[in-house]
Amino acid sequence: MKKFDYSLVKDPQYFCDGRMAAHSDHTYYRSEEEREDGETSYRYDMNGLWKFQYAPNYAGTIQGFETEAYSCKDWEDIYVPAHIQMEGYDVPQYANVQYPWEGHEELHPGQIPERFNPVASYVKYFYVPENMKGKRVFISFQGAESGLALWLNGSFVGYSEDSFTPSEFELTEYLKDGENKLAVQVFKWTASSWCEDQDFYRFSGIYRDVYLYTVPEVHVYDLQIRAVPDETLKSATLELTTDTWGEGKIKVTLSGKGEILFSEEKDLSGKNTYTWEIPDPVLWSAEDPQLYDLEMEVYDREGTLQEIIPERVGFRRFEMKDGIMTLNGKRIVFKGVNRHEFSSITGRHVSEEELLKDIITMKQNNINAIRTCHYPDASPIYRLCDEYGLYMIAENNLESHGSWDIAEFTKDYTDVVPYDKPEWLGMMLDRVNSMYQRDKNHPAILIWSCGNESFGGKDIFEMSEFYRKNDPTRLVHYEGVIHDRRYNDTSDMESQMYPSVDAIKKFLAEDDSKPFICCEYTHAMGNSCGAMHKYTDLTDTEPKYQGGFIWDYIDQSIYKKDRYGKEFQAYGGDFGERPTDYNFSGNGIAYGGNRDASPKMQEVKFNYQNITAQVSENSVKVINKNLFVNTDTFDCEVTLAKNGHVLRTEILETSVDPLSENNYVLPFGKQTRPGEYTVTVSFLLKKKTLWAEAGHEVAFGQYVYQIEETGKLSECGVELVKSLHNIGVRGENFQVMFSVLNGGLVSYKYAGREMIEAIPKPNFWRAPTDNDCGNLMPMRYAQWKIASMYATHKDFRSKERYAPSNAPETTVHENSVEVAFKYLMPTTPVSECRLAYEVFGDGRVKTTLTYDPVKELGDMPEFGVLFKFNADYDHVKWYGLGPAETYADRKHGAKLGIYENSVSDNMARYLVPQECGNKEGVRWASITDRKGRGMLFEMDKNNGPMMFSALPYTPHEMENAMHPYELPEVHYTVVRAAKDQMGVGGDDSWGAHTHPEYLLNTDGKMEFSFVFKGL
Repeated sequence: MKKFDYSLVKDPQYFCDGRMAAHSDHTYYRSEEEREDGETSYRYDMNGLWKFQYAPNYAGTIQGFETEAYSCKDWEDIYVPAHIQMEGYDVPQYANVQYPWEGHEELHPGQIPERFNPVASYVKYFYVPENMKGKRVFISFQGAESGLALWLNGSFVGYSEDSFTPSEFELTEYLKDGENKLAVQVFKWTASSWCEDQDFYRFSGIYRDVYLYTVPEVHVYDLQIRAVPDETLKSATLELTTDTWGEGKIKVTLSGKGEILFSEEKDLSGKNTYTWEIPDPVLWSAEDPQLYDLEMEVYDREGTLQEIIPERVGFRRFEMKDGIMTLNGKRIVFKGVNRHEFSSITGRHVSEEELLKDIITMKQNNINAIRTCHYPDASPIYRLCDEYGLYMIAENNLESHGSWDIAEFTKDYTDVVPYDKPEWLGMMLDRVNSMYQRDKNHPAILIWSCGNESFGGKDIFEMSEFYRKNDPTRLVHYEGVIHDRRYNDTSDMESQMYPSVDAIKKFLAEDDSKPFICCEYTHAMGNSCGAMHKYTDLTDTEPKYQGGFIWDYIDQSIYKKDRYGKEFQAYGGDFGERPTDYNFSGNGIAYGGNRDASPKMQEVKFNYQNITAQVSENSVKVINKNLFVNTDTFDCEVTLAKNGHVLRTEILETSVDPLSENNYVLPFGKQTRPGEYTVTVSFLLKKKTLWAEAGHEVAFGQYVYQIEETGKLSECGVELVKSLHNIGVRGENFQVMFSVLNGGLVSYKYAGREMIEAIPKPNFWRAPTDNDCGNLMPMRYAQWKIASMYATHKDFRSKERYAPSNAPETTVHENSVEVAFKYLMPTTPVSECRLAYEVFGDGRVKTTLTYDPVKELGDMPEFGVLFKFNADYDHVKWYGLGPAETYADRKHGAKLGIYENSVSDNMARYLVPQECGNKEGVRWASITDRKGRGMLFEMDKNNGPMMFSALPYTPHEMENAMHPYELPEVHYTVVRAAKDQMGVGGDDSWGAHTHPEYLLNTDGKMEFSFVFKGL
């Protein structure tokens, strides 16, 4: 009798023992009734409560727990599937590049941690289901991290690694009548953990489904379907390969849209291949995911039905043509995301509801591709991508980033794995085989990926060759060849991470032998995705650049409670784990927790839209970037608005073929009455789909034009009240007071109510974003934070602090009074700015901030004025870009219109509080209380639209908090009106600066004017 030897767990050549051969993920049913119900009696669910014992290392485990004589019935219970770290044992640990044991034990490949390496011992007592008695019985663990040893009734059954593909074992010879004892040990870190150093939370345990299964006397164990059109796309070959236990017959029926294309019976024995020619196939694509139904009925020799296997088949041809990747003959552009399999509730065990929400959200926001970073997901997502229409890069479970991080510089490849090391090759080939065999029948998968960030070498090249040998219908991806060009043919396409657009252009100008994709780009950490449009625009002008995959889809964050019991989204380090990479786990365009789209998604949706509408006053050029779908698939709706208010909406009939363009006259001409007009052309779903209701907008374009009108000046007079310490200005319904001593506007009373809570101050600062911190913006721009906090009207350079030169300038005009303050700023060298208020008789206050740039100080993060109001003014309404937050480099996806929300809504749920809620292109904005009273801000027509922000906190309060619960209680509504704010950037989050054109221009005198008035 073989025994389990724990010492082998550290050996990279010991990765499976007694495990069944990998096979396709098809489901089989006993009868047509079962198939219709979707429940197969050939499976028995083993999910639920198991007995459990935790040990911090193998030495702490209970030796012999697996024997029949040892009773585990008094052990604690644990849910399966689940990570043990999400069930109260050990803690979640987030780490990016570094191995999780670094700093605790000094290890090298071929070694594993001994001091701390949690072992989860599971026991399940069960009885063999009646319908499985006397038959072959197997067990399937769909995912266990990272090594699993299995015993049944005291006998060692087998061992398996590779955390992300099924591990299956036959139990038949070990079963007995009555109660059976299934025992499992799962080891957190094994030899394979050196190749599972992904940028993610580190968990362990049985975290995917577990079930028993049996098979009929004649059973198709493995199934391969290939549905490939010929080069003309007018005919296709359907090839079906079966690997069968037993002998009999198979009846194969292919149908589509209710019509049976063929139904034939074939002999079945061992390995068989059958082919059929299909004329005029309807082709599958993400734009139009047409699937056929393939039903296989398996009979024994006597004609008794053994099993029914239903599959969905998509005919599509994916290939490299003239150095360009094509789908069904057309150049494909990947508008993709990297998607970690992650839930804030259950870690990498994602529920069906969460998974479906992800797929629907992606489709609604024009995302057309997923890279399964950096491991195979649970099976359901592949079927959903087939059905809903999403292209996939299916990535193998491999990342050894921590092993080669400095190898490029030191040229010491001793610890780099797998590299050229023969002892790692078997494990690597096993992993790609396990993924390939399970997932090979999904039309959504266009590209196989060898893994991620594992340097280069012969072993990974051999993995790529495995794919090519076994699957000529797809291409192979691996980014890491950029670090080791010895095996450049490992990847069929040039794939890089976070290159600039200029770097892509330069590379292709020098080497266009392969198409180019960004397997990771526009790093979406915190408030990010600025200048993303530069990448998507490049797909229109550079044929060899075929798109990219945003890093990444969803924040890796976990529900946790603060010390007062309030839930928040925790990130790296919040569980006391060390080492950790802290909030680098939060890179999603969807929030952790409820999985809602973050404000960044607005820009993603626009940049990824497949129809471009170039609108003018009278016409629209419609550019259809779809590969297979005419624009007549959608309703084209044209809306005319004046000053944000909709005047007319008409339907425009369009019919633009794929990859074509056409011009159309709008249903209404240019307007002549004074005002600002917006013409918006939207493309909407005509019919309900799996992922959206009819009327869902898939693309839009907007044009704005002005018909000038003469502004009316206030004819109301004002009264100037001067005293030694204060300057007052009175009008019919308001009173304004300026303090000479305190240096600013100290009071604005409207209708008898004091409106402001603090003196408005020049503001040059924003709460640093994650990207800002990554490129050291707080250090580089620190003087502007100090200037914002400590600007003073007193001359700190002089003993005469209250010298006449420090007094405000007062100027009386015909219908207004202007009071201006000069502020000195404690920068090096000292700088100064001027803040002037011109008060009109109707209560309007024109506010003007001016600054003569000091060359040594350069540009600043923001140029504007900060106000504090009572927090009762918690309703925001604005006429500007929206509805989501916008920034100088992230506003293409916004529309000009009138929007409203609450002040708290503008606090985006980024894991770390940071700049958020900004609104670009604002013509006017108001903050009001529940009675509708408050303050109106308007742009100065000579100055143009402004930037506007209304938040519960100052930039400094947000900057001081690393979690939302660290923010203070809300006391104010903080308004920032500004000429501009620097863009958020996002090429990467560890050094890339905001693009120069999205910085504030300090080449000449800076001036910003706006108006505020009580409501």
